[in-house]
Amino acid sequence: MGSHWRMGLLGFVFLVFGISRTAYGIVSQSSWRKISDINRKGPYIGIVVPNTFEMNPLLQSPSFVADKNIPFFYFSGRRFRFGKLENKKVIIVMTGLGMLNAGLSTQLLLSLFKVKGAVHFGIAGNANPELQIGDVTIPKYWAHTGLWNWQRFGDGPDNELALEANGDYTRRVGYLKFANFNNYTKPHKSMTNLLNNVWYQPEEVFPVNGIPEVRQHAFWVPVDNKYFAIARKLEGLKLGGCVNTTCLPRTPTVVRVERGVSANVFVDNSAYRELLYSKFNATPIDMETAAVALICFQQKTPFIAIRSLSDLAGGGSALSNESGIFASLAAQNAVVALIRFISLLGE
Repeated sequence: MGSHWRMGLLGFVFLVFGISRTAYGIVSQSSWRKISDINRKGPYIGIVVPNTFEMNPLLQSPSFVADKNIPFFYFSGRRFRFGKLENKKVIIVMTGLGMLNAGLSTQLLLSLFKVKGAVHFGIAGNANPELQIGDVTIPKYWAHTGLWNWQRFGDGPDNELALEANGDYTRRVGYLKFANFNNYTKPHKSMTNLLNNVWYQPEEVFPVNGIPEVRQHAFWVPVDNKYFAIARKLEGLKLGGCVNTTCLPRTPTVVRVERGVSANVFVDNSAYRELLYSKFNATPIDMETAAVALICFQQKTPFIAIRSLSDLAGGGSALSNESGIFASLAAQNAVVALIRFISLLGE
C-alpha cells in the first residue's frame, strides 16, 4: 500500500512539475526536447559575436554550412545557429552590444548546450600605436576595466576605500587620477580636480565547481593555453588591406598580444587610450570580450578571443573617420582569422 502511495505521489509531482514547466517555466517541454535533440549531435564549438555586421561575413562564407534539420533555435531573445564551420560542429550566437548582453548570451550558450570550447570574435578599438587598422589581435589575457570604486574628493592613494575593510574593494589594481589629464597640468604637478580618483576593481566570480555564494576575484582572465598556442599558426595569414580604392599603409597581420580590455564604454579618446596602453599594456579595447571571458572562466570552458582593429581609439593616424571606413574590412579580417583558427582545432 505504501509503495503504491509513493508511486502515486511521485506521479502527481511529475505531473504538476510538468504542467508548471509548460505554463510558467522559462524553458518549455517542447524546447527541452529540441535542446536534447541538438545536444545529442554535440559537443559543439561555441562562436560568440557581438553584432550583425560582424556575424554576416561568417554566415555568408562558404566555409559555414547550416544544419539542414535544425538550422537555428530561438531562446530568450537569442537565435542560436547550428551548422559546421570547416567541418567542425558549431553554435553561433549574436550577443548584442555591451557586457550585459555578452555575459547573458554566453551563459545561455554554455547552460543550454553541450559546448566544448568558446571562440569570441569581432572588431575592436586599438590602444597600441605599434599596430594598425585591420590587424587581427589575439590577447592572452582579458580584463573588465569598467568596474570602479570612485573615491571621494580629498582622499588619495593612502586612504582606505569605502567598504575595502569588508573585502568588497581593493587598491591592488591601481587607479586613474583625473587631474593627471587636465590640459593645464604642469610637468610633475597635478591641479585640483573634483572628480578625484577612480580605482579599477576585479570582478566577483563564482566558479561552477566552487562553493555556492563563496566569491573569488578575477581581474586578468587568461584564455585557454592550448587555444593560444594554436593561434600562433595564424601568423602570416593573408588578410585584406583595402576598402574600395582606400588602402592601408601595409597589409594587415595576425598578432598574438599580451592583453585586451573591455568596458561598457566606446573609447574614442586618445588620453584614455594612452592610459589603457601604458597602465595595462592593452591592445584591443572593446565592449564585450571580458564578459565572455569571465563566464567561460566561471564555467571552466576553454576560451579565446579574436579581435580585429577598426580604429586607433581617439584618432592619431592620417586616416579620417577610421572606424566608419574600415569597420567592414576589420570584420572580414576577423572572420578570416576565425575560420582559419577553427580549421586548426583538433590537428
